[in-house]
Amino acid sequence: MLEKGLILNHPLGRLIEHESGEEIMPQGGFGAILARAGVGKTAILIQIAIHSLLCDNNVLHISLNDPVKKVGLWYKEVYRNIASQHSITDQDQIFDSMLPHRFIMTFEVEGFSVPKLEERLTELMEQNIFRPHLILIDGLPFDESQKASLSDLKSFAKTNSLKIWFTVRIHRDEIPVADVIPGLFNDVEHLFETAILIQPEEKEIYLKMLKGGKPDSGMTRLSLDPTTMLIKQSDLTQPA
Repeated sequence: MLEKGLILNHPLGRLIEHESGEEIMPQGGFGAILARAGVGKTAILIQIAIHSLLCDNNVLHISLNDPVKKVGLWYKEVYRNIASQHSITDQDQIFDSMLPHRFIMTFEVEGFSVPKLEERLTELMEQNIFRPHLILIDGLPFDESQKASLSDLKSFAKTNSLKIWFTVRIHRDEIPVADVIPGLFNDVEHLFETAILIQPEEKEIYLKMLKGGKPDSGMTRLSLDPTTMLIKQSDLTQPA
């Protein structure tokens, strides 16, 4: 479908794929989107999800902050912004074709644990209810208590050939200097193949690759549209 292809040409491809079209993150890989609160972590996570859904991959979205209905509305808003950007005429048809490939699951932060997640995932897969290719975890607190759990989840991801993206909240004073991984995330960054920082600078919101990706990827040339929160290619004359 031509219009579906137009959406897949969204600048997001530069964020998660090599020039060959192969994804940067391997099977069993972890990816992180780091930013302070309210800067666009969830918006990028959903753009990654939509790209994968349009490639007919199954995506499991796990939210520790929002109910299923609110997450679903996020998808509709982000998708319609992307489709409108490309003047897609059959927006609803394409969106409806993605839904069978998406499963939204919510947890309370206090009630979330990696063993509980693995149990739920195993049930879904063994009963052929849903078998994800990509998992998104939005809102997991990154603190000392998560080290062992993340290692266990990494093993689970490798065993089941899963790719997992996380949002990671950092504080204003943790913005890295000279590409140093910030804050408590530094303690678990060895588990991650890819880490992307959302970094506001004056009136722009830039994306910067902290780990993984192509050396010449020009990640600092990508930014977020402050109105739609869509990834865009910035004016190359602007500083990054």
